[in-house]
Amino acid sequence: MLKMKTVKLSNKIGVMVDSLRLPLYEGLKLCKDMGADGVQIYAVEGEMAPENIDQNSRKNLKSYLDSIGLEISALCGDLGGHGFQDAVQNPIKIEKSKRILDLAAELGTNIVTTHIGIIPEEQDSPIFEAMQAACEELAVYARSMNAYFAIETGPEPSARLKNFLDTLSTNGVSVNFDPANMVMVTGDDPAEGVRLLKDYIVHTHVKDGKRLKPADPRDVYGFLGYGGGTDHEKMAEMVASGEYFRELPLGRGDVDFEAYFNALNEINFQGYLTIEREVNQNPISDISEAVEFIKSFR
Repeated sequence: MLKMKTVKLSNKIGVMVDSLRLPLYEGLKLCKDMGADGVQIYAVEGEMAPENIDQNSRKNLKSYLDSIGLEISALCGDLGGHGFQDAVQNPIKIEKSKRILDLAAELGTNIVTTHIGIIPEEQDSPIFEAMQAACEELAVYARSMNAYFAIETGPEPSARLKNFLDTLSTNGVSVNFDPANMVMVTGDDPAEGVRLLKDYIVHTHVKDGKRLKPADPRDVYGFLGYGGGTDHEKMAEMVASGEYFRELPLGRGDVDFEAYFNALNEINFQGYLTIEREVNQNPISDISEAVEFIKSFR
């Protein structure tokens, strides 16, 4: 006998269009055909990078999205490397992040999601201070536009993330909540994380996964002065090995979606539930099923 779902969702459904591994416009059309309300688009490199997309292309993209009835839930502005841990590199990354936010505003969204690197426990460390200074500048810039840079959960426990956000003068830097990252890496409970971060959540990912054995977050996301390689390279290696954790189609991992969605309802989250699938095999099938999975809670 099927268990009746007790959660009733009214949130819009988004899809990370890059997860489909298709050319942009082909991916946008497929997202609409799948029943999504919006899309998140990676805007760091390639045709969507702010320096590569001219005014005509921006207008054409906005017109196409309007014509098929899709919104942009957020742009992804994850610059990789060590996030904002390196004070020497931060001026370049801050400037690039601002241009991505400008692009987002032009395309009709006020959210850019990003990774900032693992927040250290020690608040008096140079790395913490570099991250805090960068995020303070970005937060002030974002709020001047009524917008947000949204940090993705996972690299550190949600309590540490909240403590960091509380040190900033504005909520212009907020949270993109990803429950699978927490389950796979830190072992945090997503529902409790939602309640703890309730004042900062502006965008969410709907992703599933399983933790197979404990992993050092520094091996997954990278950390300035620790090991080699970028966080993206490390994440790819860890995902590919499947030794420590495994990202899985929705409903097949350890994320308790009933509890997660209930917690989002509790805090009255009205934003997007955006599907992300970081695998090379069958992403289209998995994402299509994920849209239906979320709709089953409506």
